[in-house]
Amino acid sequence: MYSNSLIELDRAHLIHPVASYRSHEKHGVRVLTSAKGATVTDASGKQLIDGFAGLWCVNAGYGHDSIVEAAARQMRELPYATAYFGLGSEPAIRLASELADRAPGDLNHVYFTLGGSDAVDSTVRFIRYYWNARGRPERDQFISVEQGYHGSSTVGAGLTALPAFHAGFGLPFDWQHKIPSHYAYRNPVGDSPQAIIEASLTALKSKIEAIGPDRVAAFYVEPIQGSGGVLVPPKGWLRAMREFCREHDILFVADEVITGFGRTGPLFACSEEEVVPDLMTTAKGLTSGYVPMGAVFMADHVYETIADGAGATAIGHGFTYSAHPVSAAVGLEVLKLYENGLLDNGVKAGKRLMQGLESLRDHPLVGDVRGRGMLAAIELVVDKVNRTPLPASAEPARRIFDRAWENGLVIRAFANGVLGYAPPLCCTETEIDAIVDRTRLTLDETLEDPDVRRALRT
Repeated sequence: MYSNSLIELDRAHLIHPVASYRSHEKHGVRVLTSAKGATVTDASGKQLIDGFAGLWCVNAGYGHDSIVEAAARQMRELPYATAYFGLGSEPAIRLASELADRAPGDLNHVYFTLGGSDAVDSTVRFIRYYWNARGRPERDQFISVEQGYHGSSTVGAGLTALPAFHAGFGLPFDWQHKIPSHYAYRNPVGDSPQAIIEASLTALKSKIEAIGPDRVAAFYVEPIQGSGGVLVPPKGWLRAMREFCREHDILFVADEVITGFGRTGPLFACSEEEVVPDLMTTAKGLTSGYVPMGAVFMADHVYETIADGAGATAIGHGFTYSAHPVSAAVGLEVLKLYENGLLDNGVKAGKRLMQGLESLRDHPLVGDVRGRGMLAAIELVVDKVNRTPLPASAEPARRIFDRAWENGLVIRAFANGVLGYAPPLCCTETEIDAIVDRTRLTLDETLEDPDVRRALRT
């Protein structure tokens, strides 16, 4: 009765993100009631391994009492402090300092947001201000990568290069441009790392020339494209793109909202190639999803240019909840947990996850396995030679998610038949093995789907 009542209330009132409203009304909500470690429990008492850490975000895992206590203590002492008017709070100041100490290179300045989308929006505003301060207002064009994701706010969704975030919204804007993804499994130049790197450099150069060499303000990339299907660039790709932007005086923005805080192994994925961006966005793992918070990291030269350009004038960008003391207190505690064993455990668990998923390559539906650390994907096909995706009639996003759920596993099932994995860093060997075993069972059941069987026969 409790669950049915909530389902009806949800159906009547709660608008869900990135959902077909009519489809959601038809199928109803699945209500989660509790969670601990890497396990979530729904209203019926069913327990599932959360192979996606909520939405790529509960990196530390659920139910850490020390995080809850840090939030409660801060709520009792100072539940809110504005960062306007030259005011601040100790947790926010200390978190900014701790993050700057750990960030790549000279990313020494941190602006706190509520999440990843408004962090990306903030970079756009900062970048425009930066070029105006340099006396180059004509540098107002932005480039990102197809199948990339940079949030779903009005501006960020235009930088995002996924059709669902554009259709019906009048996006992208005419100052937002794209180059093809490095997507190795379906790249026209093949899967040679050097060929992919050269193709991306050529595409970026051509796009800059088409726009005008003196017009491009910034280039946005994810170290690994998350919502585009966990697309891992070849080694050297990120560094090559960064160096190209440096040579052409284009600001390089690394979107680490998904990859940050141990998701790929180190605290920040950029460090794997010793890349220091001009700006970097984070969120999700920053607080392990326990409370909302995002951050923009700004290199010294960007900060100094903006600060000098403004002089004594206030820079008109701010949020009511920027540098929220409770979120900052949580961020500090989560950072301690990462460095007191969770990052190390994530590295070990990530190796086991990738080995386990690689063992599924022999399955008739598995076309590709890719990932790094605790961020991975399996791409399903009905023809391995021609790499033919699952038919739309098989409704991969809904049916595969449903099968995995029934098998006690939460994963991300994309509409193109890609299965995404981003388990909490706290996962044990047993839990990683269960993720793999339950995936194989889900694949076997998908193989028996009538629409999949028909596609296999054609």
